[in-house]
Amino acid sequence: MTDLLTIENLGNLVMLCFLQAVLGFDNLLYISIESQRAPVAQQAAVRRWGIIIAVALRIILLFTMIQLIDAMAEPFFILNWEGVLTGGVNFATLVFIIGGAFIMYTAVKEIGHMLAIEHLDTDVSGKSGKSAAQVVMLIVIMNLIFSFDSVLSALAITDVFIILATAIILSGIAMLVLADSVTRFLEANRMYEVLGLFILLIVGIVLLGEAGQAAAHAMHDPELALRFFGYEVIPMSKTTFYFSVLVLVAVEIIQSGYTRKLNAERRTSARH
Repeated sequence: MTDLLTIENLGNLVMLCFLQAVLGFDNLLYISIESQRAPVAQQAAVRRWGIIIAVALRIILLFTMIQLIDAMAEPFFILNWEGVLTGGVNFATLVFIIGGAFIMYTAVKEIGHMLAIEHLDTDVSGKSGKSAAQVVMLIVIMNLIFSFDSVLSALAITDVFIILATAIILSGIAMLVLADSVTRFLEANRMYEVLGLFILLIVGIVLLGEAGQAAAHAMHDPELALRFFGYEVIPMSKTTFYFSVLVLVAVEIIQSGYTRKLNAERRTSARH
């Protein structure tokens, strides 16, 4: 036990908690939005159990990856359609492609749903398009997909399982604490749900970009990077992603304030 309580391990734990917090933002946003597809009375329980099960499975995934990281890194096959599609495809590539495509599909579907509904109040009170079990399952699956890059990043910092597991548990507790607050905020400020869906759309693009370099990073071979028509698929940096999110949030806040000001001026003019 004393071997674990070193300055290096404590420093790694702090770094991993920060990493989990940064990389977990998009995950928390997805949980908050997806949980609203469940029956209203069960939404809080869906968020809670979805996060608890997902954290437990994430620790299992972490243990499995530590044991089988080399086997999972090996490409299943090499694409060699010269001039059109080349590069290696491994397990991480498939996870990022499937996860990214599903998140983009979810975001586009929900945006279309918002444009199609006629009465927002009815939509809020009557949301029951999926059963609680279905939503929990989706949250668990997508949590694992979201966690894949954070687990890989965590393994780059340390391979001490106890330290890694502790960071994951702490991040899970943080999500449990914040999930209801984020959901309540989205319900009270529905314009930000649209913002959240567009952020999820960007997250899907980020995951697709990660797929392009998954095999190359795992095998430390740049030639395994995916290339379409000779152009290498390069992932969006986390800095660029969060800058884009901040810009979207700033635009939404300014636009909402400006809209309220215009509406107030119109009401004043109407009285006169």
